[in-house]
Amino acid sequence: MAEQLHPMHILIRKFQPSDHEAVRALFRDGIQEHIIPSFTHAISQPLHITVTLCFFTVGYILGGGSVVLALLAGGLWIGLLYYCCYEFYAGYVRSKLNTDMRDIAGFYLSSPDNCFWVAEAEINGQPQNMGIVAVEGKEPPDGGQKCGELFRMSVSSASRHTGLGSQLGQMVVNFCKERGFSKIVLHTSSTQSAAVALYYKMGFKLVQTPEQAEAPWWVLWLVRVSLLRMEKILQPCKDM
Repeated sequence: MAEQLHPMHILIRKFQPSDHEAVRALFRDGIQEHIIPSFTHAISQPLHITVTLCFFTVGYILGGGSVVLALLAGGLWIGLLYYCCYEFYAGYVRSKLNTDMRDIAGFYLSSPDNCFWVAEAEINGQPQNMGIVAVEGKEPPDGGQKCGELFRMSVSSASRHTGLGSQLGQMVVNFCKERGFSKIVLHTSSTQSAAVALYYKMGFKLVQTPEQAEAPWWVLWLVRVSLLRMEKILQPCKDM
């Protein structure tokens, strides 16, 4: 696919081996930035507020009126919530850094149905990676046309609200149309509100929730997050 130059002097091109560490860091930071917002969302839920107050109260009573034990009991519950939010995202990052993101070229560039793009900009005379996105062609379990699955969409904080996410998403759409895929599917979480809004804007529709996760069910329940499956039906290219 031809390289494209976009406003803000950002070049979207295929992944190169020299991008490896910067791309992994961009992916890691883009996912783990959701830990604090996820924790804030979880701790502010009415049920969790009630449980927090119960822990403080029980600690106070069992401690014979000790404020220290009350704070300790409440702190243990709050710490458990934070740990679950942290592990939900950080555990996902660890898993992917040891699978497809371990050998990006081997996984995404060794098949004509897969691709990995990097958005690069020159800042202070030095090239920097500002965004990434990938796609993997997949055979549907019931037969029929292949579909593309969008992976690893991430945009650096310095490039937010510039339209870069839409441009990266369009690279995936164009690629999948050229490959003759019937649709694009992706998976995300309900707490990644900016990403979900972008996908809706691009024409994706929510088709399934909840989705099976690598995290235990009780972690999902405590974090109060839903896993979402979205898809976009593609119209074939006119010259196909």
